[in-house]
Amino acid sequence: MPTRPAATRKPRARSQARIDTILDAARALLAAEGVAGLSIYSVAKRAQIPAASVYHFFASVPALLQALTADVHAAFRAAIEAPIEHDSLKQWRDLSAVVEQRMLSIYAHDAVARQLILTQHGLTEVTQADRQHDLELGDLMLAVFNRHFEVPTLPDDVDVFALALELSDRVYARSVHQHGRITPRMAEEGMRVFDAYVGLYLPAYLPKR
Repeated sequence: MPTRPAATRKPRARSQARIDTILDAARALLAAEGVAGLSIYSVAKRAQIPAASVYHFFASVPALLQALTADVHAAFRAAIEAPIEHDSLKQWRDLSAVVEQRMLSIYAHDAVARQLILTQHGLTEVTQADRQHDLELGDLMLAVFNRHFEVPTLPDDVDVFALALELSDRVYARSVHQHGRITPRMAEEGMRVFDAYVGLYLPAYLPKR
């Protein structure tokens, strides 16, 4: 008998819809109450589904938070990879400013990004996932820099751009801890920290592609 591929796609579509519902509920709770207000049962109540349905896809709160962290970093990846007007760049610091401003915009508009990346939640699994994603973002940053400038060979035992991103995040995290948001002053300082560290490996002037 002929196969019916449409029938095999429907369960996957239903599963994805349920996952999206769960993550939307977790995102809303996290933004409103922080990590402390998040549990499998609170997410189930918010999503108006049985707790067993949440457990079916996410065995624990850290698993939920890891999935949300992946979503945040997907937004960061999109910000890094979005087109940049080549002719507007005079020096490599112009490029870093464009990318950092895009990432600051994500933090400004996404409370979940601030909660997961910039607050001290004490969840090792989430912190490890964030650091792994930072390595990927660092590779993307290097690729973008190479696209616009003739970047010299960087050391292969140090992830320069990933470390620069982590360092600027530390500045943003301090601002969130002190002020509940990234203030314009601390946003500027975070960008300076990024450029200062990258500037240890890049000369002040790089030829454009």
